[in-house]
Amino acid sequence: MISIGTRSSPDHGSTKSWILHSVAAAAALAVGAHAYFYYRRSATMFRSRVVGIIPARFASSRFQGKPLVQILGKPMIQRTWERAKLATTLNRVVVATDDEKIAECCRGFGADVVMTAESCRNGAERCSEALQKLEKKYDVVVNIQGDEPLIEPEIIDGIVKALQTTPDAVFSTAVTSLKPEHAFDPNRVKCVVDNHGYAIYFSRGLIPFNKSGKVNPEFPYNLHLGIQSYDSEFLKIYPDLAPTPLQLEEDLEQLKVLENGYKMKVIKVDHDAHGVDTPEDVAKLESFMRERNMS
Repeated sequence: MISIGTRSSPDHGSTKSWILHSVAAAAALAVGAHAYFYYRRSATMFRSRVVGIIPARFASSRFQGKPLVQILGKPMIQRTWERAKLATTLNRVVVATDDEKIAECCRGFGADVVMTAESCRNGAERCSEALQKLEKKYDVVVNIQGDEPLIEPEIIDGIVKALQTTPDAVFSTAVTSLKPEHAFDPNRVKCVVDNHGYAIYFSRGLIPFNKSGKVNPEFPYNLHLGIQSYDSEFLKIYPDLAPTPLQLEEDLEQLKVLENGYKMKVIKVDHDAHGVDTPEDVAKLESFMRERNMS
């Protein structure tokens, strides 16, 4: 597994990150259920053009209008966009939405907006539609979760580099350490990874689960951060892959990738996750930011 350490402070410029391990290769064969990718590109050109897409929808069963909620005076979608713009690997950042209120808000603070269909079932499908509407071609698409407004730009760069240096993967994502108090929270997605840094499984339940049925304080459980990057050719076919049993049962889109036999690279980062899943999370996030003088 690739590891990145990040240290947050009020001055973002002081944030440090480093990649401790990477896998270099010039070509690879990636086989999935319905796709066959064979790359013949030089190491310097492999998956070099990168776009960051922030999918945003107004309708949500848990939190209606979540992208527009104010976080210390700024819409949450704006805070996410501002953090994403600091990533060095992204050639462009766009917001993909199906709602004109969100689009108008984003244009107001200077973001590029792509309108997408209401029928998109998840963020990956919205990114896929947005990708095909962009006038320029990109090799990598980063799906940046709009409800993680304090995401570190170094994490975005980390998952991009992980995909660029792992040709047999079509997907990359990030995990961090799971706090014991979040072990049984279904909104906190957990992940297990193999010895080579590839994802084995994701779950809303605690994984691995031991015989005692309790949290093992000595075990390094992983919390999935949600941010993910895709090979653009894979993302184009992703919506056409039929829903899979594990995906439907857990309601986790990344499981469809694994169930169809594709490889997913995972990086481990040191990040204090502050996702906004419910209205109650807004006050917690604002309190965290005030304590650290984050404007």
